[in-house]
Amino acid sequence: MIIYGPVPSRRLGQSLGINNIPPKICTYSCAYCQIGRTKKMQLDRMDYYEGDRILKDIRTRVEQVRKNDQKIDYLSFVPDGEPTLDINLGQEIEMLGQLGIKTAVITNSSLLWREDVRKDLMNADWVSVKVDSVREEAWRKINRPHRKLRLDSILEGILDFSKVYKGELTTETMLVKGLNDEEEHLEEIARYLSSVNPSKSYLAIPIRPPAENYIQSPSEEVINRSFQIFIEYLNHVEYLIGYEGNAFAFTGNVEEDILSITAVHPMREDAVRNFLDRSNAGWEIIQNLVADGKLIEISYTGKNFYLRKFSKK
Repeated sequence: MIIYGPVPSRRLGQSLGINNIPPKICTYSCAYCQIGRTKKMQLDRMDYYEGDRILKDIRTRVEQVRKNDQKIDYLSFVPDGEPTLDINLGQEIEMLGQLGIKTAVITNSSLLWREDVRKDLMNADWVSVKVDSVREEAWRKINRPHRKLRLDSILEGILDFSKVYKGELTTETMLVKGLNDEEEHLEEIARYLSSVNPSKSYLAIPIRPPAENYIQSPSEEVINRSFQIFIEYLNHVEYLIGYEGNAFAFTGNVEEDILSITAVHPMREDAVRNFLDRSNAGWEIIQNLVADGKLIEISYTGKNFYLRKFSKK
């Protein structure tokens, strides 16, 4: 299936997915990948599907969605492999411009050292690049790249792209217990990302069954510390944990509002108290959420933070 959705996305709203790579052809075989191990490791870009077919299928789906009075915020290249392996990607993005809907590409960044790939992504409205580590050894353990790839070339390619790209550039970092979650390592990643200057930096954890059983999520304490380190270097940091909620909205249900917000980023105690005051609610709500195991309290640099309890399943 080439087209799927639209599906709700915290980053992209209502997203119509484009699966432009057959499963599972990729430049990486990430140890945490929820799709499983890569079946075919590949660096050469190829022609997988005819661009006219993709445009026709998307146009048909868009018409169906609009007839049902639904909206589509983004046409998103999120395939079962690495989207930039599609040699027609640039042409497809350009053709989709006819539909008047923004385009997005979520890439693992592995081919951004190539000038043609950077050029193909220039017309996308929103691009997410992955940076799980800036250390060669950790990168190879986490992302398990094609043997011909070099991390320094990829990091340089991301920087080159960030200097010329005019759309919205975001980054994603997957935190893996024992591989990239120590304080010094996180600072190195954050310093590098600050030079990329993304509009947002997302911190993710492997909450779905990974390709390898030894992959684990860090503890909530480490996740909170990671956020605090990133926010020292970056303007806008959020969690990306697969939870789709009404973050930051006053819905009338204070418990759900608190859980939604703390699924995106930790809240300091004074911010929680302020939120409760504005909602005419008492502190017992927080006590109950902690007691029920839905919210966790963590102390960091002498201050108390609250964040949603993450599922490790």
